[in-house]
Amino acid sequence: MPADRDGARAAGAGPADFVDATLFMGMHSKDDTVRAAAKTFFARRLAAGEAGRVVMSWEQVGRCDDLVWGYGRSVQDDYYPFMDVLHTDLAIDRIGYDEDDVRRAFTTPELDGLPAHERLLLAQVVGRGGRLYTASPRLSRLTGLPVAPVAAAAAGEEESFPEPLERLYRRSLVLTVVSEDL
Repeated sequence: MPADRDGARAAGAGPADFVDATLFMGMHSKDDTVRAAAKTFFARRLAAGEAGRVVMSWEQVGRCDDLVWGYGRSVQDDYYPFMDVLHTDLAIDRIGYDEDDVRRAFTTPELDGLPAHERLLLAQVVGRGGRLYTASPRLSRLTGLPVAPVAAAAAGEEESFPEPLERLYRRSLVLTVVSEDL
C-alpha cells in the first residue's frame, strides 16, 4: 500500500521501511559480501512491487549523488543509467525532514553521539514508526532503535534484477566504493 507524501503508511499496512545511502551504495561496495546483500535486498523489493515499497530521505538520496559525483564523468555515465531506472521502477517514497524530525534528532538521548545526518534520519524513521535497513556498521551496532542491518549474503547468493536492469547494473559496477566511504 503506498505511503503518503510524508512516508506514513495507510492504516494496517505496517511500519514504513526506510533505506539509507549506505544500503543503496552498498550495491557497489568493494566488499562482495556487502554488495551481494545490498543488491539482493533491492532485487527482492523490486520483485515485490508495491509491497516492496521503501522510503528514502532526500538527504540520503543526495548523499548517494554526492559520492557518485566524486568520480569521473565516464564512471558517472556508466553508473547513472542503472540508478535512474532503479529509482523509477522501484517503489520509493522520497521525503524531506519536517520540524518534528529536527527537534527529535537533537533531543532524543538515544541519538546522542551520532553524526547529525544519522540523527536526522533516525528521528525521521522513529517519528513515522518505521524501520531503517542499513549497511552501516555504526548504525548496525545500535540497540533499542528500529535499525535492521541487512544480512550478509551467503557465499554465491545474489539475486538478479530483471533485464534490462541487470545489464545496466553490471555496467554500473565500474563504480565501486570502499566500506568507509559508504
